[in-house]
Amino acid sequence: MIEASGVSKAFGRQEVLRDIDWRVSPGESWGLIGPNGSGKTTLINLISGVEQPDGGAIALGGRPLAAYSRKELSRKVAVLQQDGLPSVAFTVREVVEMGRFAHQDWRGKEIGGPEAGRRLVDGIMERLDLKELEHRPLGVLSGGQRQRVALGKVMAQQPELVLLDEPTTYLDLRYQMQFMELVADWQQEAGLTVVSVMHDLNLAALYCSQLLVMSGGRVVAQGAPEDILSTELVAQVFGVQTHQVPHPDADVPQLLLRRERLL
Repeated sequence: MIEASGVSKAFGRQEVLRDIDWRVSPGESWGLIGPNGSGKTTLINLISGVEQPDGGAIALGGRPLAAYSRKELSRKVAVLQQDGLPSVAFTVREVVEMGRFAHQDWRGKEIGGPEAGRRLVDGIMERLDLKELEHRPLGVLSGGQRQRVALGKVMAQQPELVLLDEPTTYLDLRYQMQFMELVADWQQEAGLTVVSVMHDLNLAALYCSQLLVMSGGRVVAQGAPEDILSTELVAQVFGVQTHQVPHPDADVPQLLLRRERLL
């Protein structure tokens, strides 16, 4: 699905990514973790085509990313940023329907016919419990509700690859879990590939089958959470001492902070 080979990126004199080699297979769920400024969001921007690498190459589905037109790419890749959607006057339904842009012709008409698009949007609204909110303007919704609308817009896009940039940052614990469960269910049903930039290491271990650990613009480690997420790695990358315990249900590593010993 994604193949990054020797990818580098700089902004002015600041080198943000250095020689990134990374391969993502179809259907996998990856979590990108690392301290602030480690290059995670820049890597997401390169994969989505928002930024161009200064060195190396990125391929999507065995084809160079640069070979895709903007509309072709939007049929394959959807991005959800950490701040979700701005507080705009569009209604909930109108925002979700915006996700159909990639499947419209030059006149703005649904390629498969208006009824198919309408049924898809109706199903998404029901699935995300947005039906009762569909005529409300986005600006009156809570943060958790707006993030569900943002997810609905991404779902309407029907991508093959979903890029999530810190999608739970502004959500409370309940909405964090709800959001990640919705994404996990959607991924399983649609066979999606998901890449998520995450700060919560425990949440990443619970919902991501693979982790890419970054620091200083480089890849420090990559693999399954149970193989790489250790107290030594956290100390090295984040400068924090932790205890590690297995999750009682999922049997993946979970980390407890050690208050008395910060590096």
